[in-house]
Amino acid sequence: MASDDYFVALSECHFMNPVTMAEISYYPNTQRWWASVDGVMRAWSGRDLQGEWPHPIASELIKYMDEAGVDVCFALREGMMDISGHTVAMSTNAFMMQQIEPYPDRMYLEAMVGPIIRRGLDNAIWELEYLVKEGNAKLCKVYQPEDDGPLDDRRMWPFYEKACELDIALTMHTGMSYVVPQPNNHTLPGTLDRVLLDFPELKIIAYHMGWPNTEELIGLAGKHQNLYLSMSGIAGWYERSRYRGYHAIGTALQWVDPSKIVMGLDLPFDDTKRVVDWARNLQIPEELQKNYGYPEITDEMRAGFLGLNLARLAKIEPTKRV
Repeated sequence: MASDDYFVALSECHFMNPVTMAEISYYPNTQRWWASVDGVMRAWSGRDLQGEWPHPIASELIKYMDEAGVDVCFALREGMMDISGHTVAMSTNAFMMQQIEPYPDRMYLEAMVGPIIRRGLDNAIWELEYLVKEGNAKLCKVYQPEDDGPLDDRRMWPFYEKACELDIALTMHTGMSYVVPQPNNHTLPGTLDRVLLDFPELKIIAYHMGWPNTEELIGLAGKHQNLYLSMSGIAGWYERSRYRGYHAIGTALQWVDPSKIVMGLDLPFDDTKRVVDWARNLQIPEELQKNYGYPEITDEMRAGFLGLNLARLAKIEPTKRV
């Protein structure tokens, strides 16, 4: 298969409402939050927040999708209500639906209805059902760092039951929390174990490979057949720090079927081509295959990582759009 023929799908493409961002600029936690983002971008993107960045809106992303040969994306709002003392989110699901409306075959809604415990289960469950049935949401993210408890907080069980009933895959931030003022302990990989034990039919896509607890997450994905591994965001680091990525992906492939590994973005939009090209040409060096027992990456594996696996989870047709 030629590299240009791969169907490419990326989840976790964040948009922010520019009006809201201006409105919350005076809150003290806004500056602390951006300082934390700067740290993540230094690792994942190889640059700080100084200088020009693409605007996080749909009309900007579509240009970079075309440049990188990305067929579809799953567009996701940014919550972070704790930045403003729970006054407002950086963007809403309604804003996202307005943004993606001009691109019906290229952009799908990845809903987020949290913070689920803090806003009330009834409200979150109602919005999830509405967005699946009326908003054509294909995925739903659970972002627990800004909520009142971890992923395995029992108060979350009715929400997981509703996701099973609606048969929608949940994407989840896993690993440490990257930004202030959010704690690390709500999304550690171990908090997934009880959820996966109690909901074997619930499909969970774990973002960021659970860093810095990647091996624990990989072990859980080997244990639970309904847990999938996403390189969203951290693919930017793997591209810059190649051997870090080789070891993570090679280890994952020793524990799980290749169909359980997917891509995502969660990066500035002008990084899209860099990470997609990396995945298109991904291969583990022979030295590591020999000394660590990692498998060779095949065309079939790359096709799955780049889009076929995510399309299956989101229940969309993996036909080429570009």
